[in-house]
Parts: sequence; structure tokens; C-alpha cells
Amino acid sequence: MTLKQLYHHALDKVAGSKAVATALTYTNHQRPAQIIALGKAAADMAAGAWQHYCGKIPTLIITKYGHVNDNVKAADWVNFIEAGHPVPDEQSLIAGELLLNTVKGLSGDDNLLFLVSGGASALAESLIDGVSRDELQLLNNRWLSEGLIIDQINEQRAQLSQIKGGKLLTHFNGNLVEVLLISDVRDDKLAVIGSGIGSHHLLKNADCHTCIIASNAKARYAIDQHAHEQGIKVQYNREDLYDDVYHLAKRIGRMLIEGPQGLYILGGEPTIKLPPNPGKGGRNQSLALALAIELCGQQNIEVLVAGTDGTDGPTDAAGAIIDGNTLTDTKTGIDYKQNAQQALLAADAYPLLADLGALLVTGPTGTNVMDLLIAHKK
Repeated sequence: MTLKQLYHHALDKVAGSKAVATALTYTNHQRPAQIIALGKAAADMAAGAWQHYCGKIPTLIITKYGHVNDNVKAADWVNFIEAGHPVPDEQSLIAGELLLNTVKGLSGDDNLLFLVSGGASALAESLIDGVSRDELQLLNNRWLSEGLIIDQINEQRAQLSQIKGGKLLTHFNGNLVEVLLISDVRDDKLAVIGSGIGSHHLLKNADCHTCIIASNAKARYAIDQHAHEQGIKVQYNREDLYDDVYHLAKRIGRMLIEGPQGLYILGGEPTIKLPPNPGKGGRNQSLALALAIELCGQQNIEVLVAGTDGTDGPTDAAGAIIDGNTLTDTKTGIDYKQNAQQALLAADAYPLLADLGALLVTGPTGTNVMDLLIAHKK
């Protein structure tokens, strides 16, 4: 059983289509008049709803570029828009207005099924007066480069928005809103997922039911159980991947070197402070490369670090898989440790990891439950 297989097993257990279809089997609500799916897993979540209701329901999908397949594009009951992530763009503002107008258009006995996953904060926005798109992009770039945690970023996003922080659903004048969420935040806080775009605390004239249908805890549990079935002892399973990537690399590297044999599972979302004019990479790639330095020469440890959505930063890689030999060419004896250190300083991990054959590329996964680190010490 490889780390890559364990990673994909976890993704399967928190897949958007399965999670939505399963959740809807436990509800007795009437068929919705409208489905809205928002986030990087939006198309897959919508597919789960169509599977459950066995028919065509008017559906609005707002997701990241490249996350809508040809089958969805061909569906005549679907209106979709792709937008920028992690920094909002003009399409995000168009999507925000379309989202707001769709909610406003429901009334009377109409029921709304609202499907939300990670990425929602950037993908749809309707700004308050006095804030321009350029200002929004400047602020988002600043927040992302300063290494802020997602709670801090999303709190500030909500202050600039007419649809975040529970404001969107105040425009719903129908009968019932059912909100199903895939959590990509610590402690699965409704006010933080999508900057609170699915929050209903301001809703007064309709019923609302919310449910977290997939999370990092579920993904880690799936890995834990599958490893147990394969006879692999799990030594560590915690959601504590919350710190600067360089601090995490030292702590995790020491834990793996000093700890007993077995599997180590960590979840969460590391942070990274970016230099001016950063190179190509993401937080998981930086963490993997920093761990490759810490574990250099260790012959019995392998580590996978990856985002569960299939993308890490503005790249096509989910993360990387490294071991104690990643930075050493066993044929020539060339040591790439200095190259790795330079790449980390420049936030340019992608090119070196690509040259070393260590990148993990999956494409869109149909889910988003933060990041996973899976390590095996043999």
C-alpha cells in the first residue's frame, strides 16, 4: 500500500458527489426548485444532487477555471461560470451578482439546495460600495503573502462583501434552504467556510438546515482505517498541520526520525510568508521540500504532502512525495540540498521538485478538505 494509494483512498471517501448523495438520503425535504453549487468541488457536489433526485433541476455552478467537465457543460439545465482562485477576478464579480440574483429570484414555496466547498470566498463576490476590483485583488494578494490563517483572511473578506458573513441568505424569500458544506477550515466553522457565505444566522423568513458532509477528520479517519486493514500501525493521527511550513518541517522531521515505525497522518493548512516576486510553488510543495532537507539521508521514511483539492498554490500540482534520497542523485552523488534551500527562500519549490520527479499531480479531485501529510516510517 503506497502513500499515493492512501491519499486517493481518502479523497474517495470525501468526494463531493458521494458526500452529497449520501447526505440527501437522510433528509425528507421536497425536491428543490433550485440548486446552487459554489466552490472548487461545486460540479461534483451538484452531480451528487442530480444522482439523488434522478432528474433535471435548474442548477447554478460557480467554480474554479478548469473544474467543469464536458458532461456538465452539455447539461441544458445547468448555468455555470468559472472564476479566479485564490485571487478573485472580474469573473468572480460577475459570478457574485449572478449568485445574488439567483437567490433573490426564489420565493413562495421554493426550496433551495445550496452546496458549498472550499474556494467559495474567491470565486464569487459582490462588493460593498466604495471597494473596487483592483483593491480587492491587492488586498487578497497581501493577505495571502503575509501568511495569515484562513480565519483571519475570511473575516476581512466578509467585511468587504454584500454576500459573505451570512448576508447572501437574507435575500432568500422562499420556503427552505438546505446548506451542505465540505469543510476546508479548522474546526469546521460555518462562519469561516466560504467566508460564511452559507451561514444563516441573519435569515428570518425561511427555514434553514445546515450540515458538514465532508471534512479533514473524515479523510484522516479513512486513511487510518484503511491502514489498519492492511496491517499498518498508525502512530499518529491529528489535525495539527497549522504553523509556518519551516517550523512544521523541523517539528515533523524530528518526530519522524525519533518516532517508532508506522504511519503518521496529519491534517490542516500550513501557512507561508512569501518574499517579493515569489517563484512557482505552493505551501505543500514548500513543506515537502523543507522536509526533504530535514530527512536527507534517512533511508526508511517517505512523506506525501498535498492539498485535497488537487491544486497547491497557483500550480497544477497537488503537492509532492519525498523521502531521504530525494535531494541526492544516487547515480552521480550530486547533493541538491543547497538548491532546495535557495528554492525555499525564493518560494520556488515547483521547478526543483519537478526536476527531481517528486511532484504529485492529480487534477481537480472533486473535494477540498484542507491538506494532508501522510508519512510512513518502515
